[in-house]
Amino acid sequence: FFENGGIALLRINALDSAWAADDLALCASVGVSGVVLPKVETKACIAKLGQHLRQGTPILPLIETAKGLMNASNIASAPAVLRLLFGTVDFCLDLNISDDGKTLDHFRSTLVLVSRSEGLQAPVDGVTTSLNDTAALCASANAAKRMGFGGKLCIHPSQVATVNSCFQATTQQLAWAHQVLVIAQSNAGAFQFEGKMVDAPILALANRLINSAH
Repeated sequence: FFENGGIALLRINALDSAWAADDLALCASVGVSGVVLPKVETKACIAKLGQHLRQGTPILPLIETAKGLMNASNIASAPAVLRLLFGTVDFCLDLNISDDGKTLDHFRSTLVLVSRSEGLQAPVDGVTTSLNDTAALCASANAAKRMGFGGKLCIHPSQVATVNSCFQATTQQLAWAHQVLVIAQSNAGAFQFEGKMVDAPILALANRLINSAH
């Protein structure tokens, strides 16, 4: 793939797996725009992978265990880390959790908080394993967006369009943002719009929505 000019994130196996050596040999290939590293539990994992990458190649660690979550802030502080990914299926297995829905909300919030604290891009939520349940996929993606996630992992290509749609600003949200910013041009301080107060944080939200559409 990379030999033919392909460009992609490369998802490798865990560094302690039997396939790690072959995977690491691919990591420095031209066209590798970043590396997704599973089962990251310490900052040392990031350093070890970094030895096999071209300079400036970002790393996206998958947080999939209790130890990984407990060390998330330290992992996130590694210079090469672009954003954190939540491996919900393996995380549930590690903690003997039977439901990957609201049961994981505390852990999801932790990753959002850590990411913001360390100046990373918003984290990416885990997969929805139901391949033919679009409603469940949308509900999961929308819930993740409300919690502060910036995306959601997909387990099948058929899920990509739905997930992308959920994380994009809606037509109504963009219309609201445009109206707020237009009114703000003629108001030096806080003002009221649609029965709600608009001040600096609301204007920042409006700008964020507009920027997300570009």
